[in-house]
Amino acid sequence: MKHLTRLLALPILLMLSACATMSTMYLEGLEKIGIPKRDVMVSRVEKARDTQEETKEQFKSALEQFTAATHFSGGDLEATYKRLHETYEASVNKAEEVRSRIEDIESVSEALFTEWKQEITQYSNASLRQSSQRKLDTTQAHYRQLIASMKQAETKIAPILRVFRDQVMFLKHNLNARAIASLKDELGTIKSDVSALIASMEHSIDEANAFINTMEKSN
Repeated sequence: MKHLTRLLALPILLMLSACATMSTMYLEGLEKIGIPKRDVMVSRVEKARDTQEETKEQFKSALEQFTAATHFSGGDLEATYKRLHETYEASVNKAEEVRSRIEDIESVSEALFTEWKQEITQYSNASLRQSSQRKLDTTQAHYRQLIASMKQAETKIAPILRVFRDQVMFLKHNLNARAIASLKDELGTIKSDVSALIASMEHSIDEANAFINTMEKSN
């Protein structure tokens, strides 16, 4: 059984190793054309920030669509379902994009900090070595604060999507007043969760802006 588990795990490990190698090669290729890792990191933080802003607006729109559906009082209920389904799918796509952006930042940060630590050991001047170490420590501390806020915001997405998915499926299977009543029952929870998500996203966006400013000033 253990042998089988190892065999099943091997392709996954090989895939992860290949992805890591490709990421390293990509970053090394950028450096060869004059784009250092710190610039790549700033660019990826900017993209993650923008994606969070878009995601925040997407979930605001989803809440509006959900609320509008609870006010249904006659007409084409299937059209209401289709609108909610499309909104749900768009929200899922944004959630996946947020996760991908965070992974991109983590990938380049690992490469940047590893390289930085290695280069510090090459200093012959103790004062310069200590100065670089302090700068590294400060940057890493700020980075950890940034990535924690991004991940905290990202964790608030899944509970909303679960409720949204359940209600959309229930509406699909029950195009009647019972389904609308179910939507109304969940409206308060959805509103509360979306408000918490938006607040967390806004905090994360502020952290991203602060990190970007710090990195740009230290150039």
